[in-house]
Amino acid sequence: MTWSKLKKNLESFLCPALKDRVEYRASSYRYLPDKSGTCYIAVDKKNVFKMSDRTTLIRWYQTEQEIKNDSTIQIPISTEEIEAVRNETKGMVPEERLQVIARSRKLSEYAKELMSAQSSLSKSNFTVAANTFLTTPIEESLESNELLLNILALVDRRVGKKRIINMAEKIKYKHPIVQYFYELRLSAV
Repeated sequence: MTWSKLKKNLESFLCPALKDRVEYRASSYRYLPDKSGTCYIAVDKKNVFKMSDRTTLIRWYQTEQEIKNDSTIQIPISTEEIEAVRNETKGMVPEERLQVIARSRKLSEYAKELMSAQSSLSKSNFTVAANTFLTTPIEESLESNELLLNILALVDRRVGKKRIINMAEKIKYKHPIVQYFYELRLSAV
């Protein structure tokens, strides 16, 4: 599918409140056929989603350690996770350390998910993800681990106000760019 047709299809699914605010853009290199172009999403004429660009509003992590040291990330720990650590250590670890160990493990998993989600975004990857979005049910896109599918689903008109509000807890575990588009959609509802 050509870029113009793909863009038109994606924009036809935008919720009415975001129709003039969100747009899909692409750049390509006419004289460098071996170099793929890049796609990005602009909100209010500002480039917000372009993974390789450091000037965007959203923080992109370089290492797992950056994620682990980011104080803005809040990871709740369940009693089952603390109990699993207690069983693993056979009760030899003090109670206050159990929570620290459980949080560290959960943060490591979260960091690995974020780093895998932050793969480089090229025009071909964008078009593949966009075509996947257009051919799969909206529920699958919302539940997916892929950032772009989450974003496209969040700004979709088929996702209603009630569903957006009920997603608040799940969104806390997503990448900051998905949280940004969730807040954008929440403000437009």
